Amino acid sequence: MAKGADNTNSKAGAFANQDEILLGVLDAVDRDSKVSQRTISRELDIALGLTNAYLKRCMRKGWIRIQQVPRRRYLYYLTPQGFVEKTRLTGEYLSSSFNFFRHAREQMSELMAECVARDWNRISFAGVSELAEVGTICAHDYPIEIVSVIDADHASETFCGIPVQTSLAEMDRVDAVIITSFDNSAEIFHAVAAEVGDERTLVPPIVRLALPKSASENNGKGAPK
Repeated sequence: MAKGADNTNSKAGAFANQDEILLGVLDAVDRDSKVSQRTISRELDIALGLTNAYLKRCMRKGWIRIQQVPRRRYLYYLTPQGFVEKTRLTGEYLSSSFNFFRHAREQMSELMAECVARDWNRISFAGVSELAEVGTICAHDYPIEIVSVIDADHASETFCGIPVQTSLAEMDRVDAVIITSFDNSAEIFHAVAAEVGDERTLVPPIVRLALPKSASENNGKGAPK
């Protein structure tokens, strides 16, 4: 019985990994129609042949259409059905607590390391969430001060010992803002960028997946690996 349970868990893990790769492929195409199979392979850290197989699967399902351009190159486009599938996979991905914590910690740490490299030491989070909570833990490893969390719905409260403010206007100086909200993330992104600029508005890939292309293409890094 124990052996059977191990096999079941192994299969569940394999299926979860397949969905994660599929989400990464759909996200890569959504971000850039000119993306190459080699680039997708490198971003997702999978073999080139496997990348090709996933793209073909997406085309068979009607999620991606392909257009050949001169010099034997191809453009990939997400279809409306592809957007629906990407949204579904994103929801399932974010609902997995283990995957969420693992990726959230990796991505928040990467952004904080980037802030330190740019000498941005006063950071705010935009959105009270589990992601912001993970961020406060990661901040202990860096010479960074989390000065506030911006969230109008929780204004005048504290979050993990950090004051929650209605807007950045209430703060003295903020070097950069990390978007940590999954609700109305596009609206929050644009509001924050208007205050501090696109360059200083940082979006973890785990949040970027929930953003429409018009907002996400200007910020954030590759799909989760």
